[in-house]
This record gives sequence, C-alpha cells and structure tokens, in this order.
Amino acid sequence: MLITGERPALHELEQKGRWLALLMLAIGLHMFEASLPSLGPWFKLGLANLVTLLALIWMGPKAAVLLAISRVVIGAFFIGTLFTPTFIMSMAGALTAAVVMIAAWRWLPGVSLIGISLLAALGHMLAQFITVESLFIQQTALFYALPPLLLLSSISGWLNGALAMYIAARLP
Repeated sequence: MLITGERPALHELEQKGRWLALLMLAIGLHMFEASLPSLGPWFKLGLANLVTLLALIWMGPKAAVLLAISRVVIGAFFIGTLFTPTFIMSMAGALTAAVVMIAAWRWLPGVSLIGISLLAALGHMLAQFITVESLFIQQTALFYALPPLLLLSSISGWLNGALAMYIAARLP
C-alpha cells in the first residue's frame, strides 16, 4: 500500500487506532494486576482478558489473539518477567482464554459475554495449572489447589463478563 504511494483508507487507520487503544488498556491492566497482591498461586482478576473479549466482539478473532499475545509480551517486558516461568504461564493462560473465547463466541449460539468470559477464565486457570505441572512442578498434588482457584476464577470470569456487557452496551 505505501510502496505504491497510496494512502491507507481511513477506516483501516481507525481500526488500527482502536486496536492500539485496546492494547494500551490491556497492557495497563496487565501491569496493574501484577502489582496487586494475589488471592492464590497464579490467580489474578483477569482484567486484561476483559479487553481481549471486547477486542473479539468489536474487531474479530485475529485482533483478539494478537492483542492477547502482544499484551503478555509487552507487559512482561515492562514488569521484568519476559521469558521467565511467570511469562510462560501467563502466555499459556492468555492464549487458552483467547481460544476459548473465540470457540464459545463462534460455536455456542446465544451465549452471553458473561458465559464466554466465565469459560475463558476457567480455561485460563486450567492452562496455567497444566503448564506449571508439566514444565515446572511435576507433582499431581498440585491439583488439590485447583478447585478453590477454579471457584475464584468463576467469580472473576462472571464479573469480567458482566463488565464487558456493560461496556459493550455503552460503546459503539
């Protein structure tokens, strides 16, 4: 496009601008959550996944997956966890959550944003546990901590879905 001297279409620039704004918000939330005390091992509120869900409904699956990957990489760079076990767990959780969101959005007709967010939160937690157990702590006893953390994930997934519905209803 720029090689031939043509200018990009205005709607393309607007889409890129919206995606960058969502990315900045996701990075900010990612970093904010990293500074909060944790309710348990590998548990955060998942506010950055809320932005991934909004990117999915407003811009489609490709934008949502790219946003999830980008916010984990850039956020980890700023926090100082790039290529650490924390980064690997975060990437596994974020990618799984994004894929679950896309699958639910496409193949579960009538599912609400709360349902999509809830499924994504559970997928995120399961992905982190599987990653930790298979790469770092090969102890099946680790899974005794899973039920209470899945309960917390369910609560945060529901809250994030409700917040996504509220935001989506008020923004075009």
